[in-house]
Amino acid sequence: MSFLDLAKNRYTTKKYDPQGEIDDEAIDALQQILRLCPSSINSQPWLFTFVSDPQVKSELAKVSYHNEHKINDSCRLVVFSVRNSVNDFEKYNLALLPPHAANYYHERIKPLGEAAILSWMAHQVYISLGFFLSACASMGIDSTPMEGIRTDEYDRILRQEGYKTLFAAVIGRRAKDDANQPSITPKFRFPADNVIRTI
Repeated sequence: MSFLDLAKNRYTTKKYDPQGEIDDEAIDALQQILRLCPSSINSQPWLFTFVSDPQVKSELAKVSYHNEHKINDSCRLVVFSVRNSVNDFEKYNLALLPPHAANYYHERIKPLGEAAILSWMAHQVYISLGFFLSACASMGIDSTPMEGIRTDEYDRILRQEGYKTLFAAVIGRRAKDDANQPSITPKFRFPADNVIRTI
């Protein structure tokens, strides 16, 4: 299937089959794909936490607003986190990058100030989400990105150190009666003329 066909068929799953499993080989592949995500200057300011433990999933589900049932019924919850300290980023990430990358950071990013640096790092994690959702589609795995979570509670439950939660995604197998699948509810997107500009 072409990537265009995958994009046409991929959708945000609203209801999961609690019995729908994903084999360990596919989970390992997704973990490797996330590790290989692109980022500006190869900064990689992220941490990806795969949660399968039912008790931990349940705790996280309770602080995920309307996403609770998706988390409990899914195969895995994947939490996307970003470094929460500029000093830690410079010490543990930047120090490992080649000189040209470090020079770009010091000349173009650092002068913008701490808030801008933290925002720039968060943007890199959002790039990884797009990569991840596309990978899931290519593997026939259903997925749901979620910003509707209490990130502070996620940090507490996961005992995050050095990172803060930005968002999460669940993966698994769609329920047969999931009303959001394109065969039931056609996908809506704006016409190309509204969102594509050619110069």
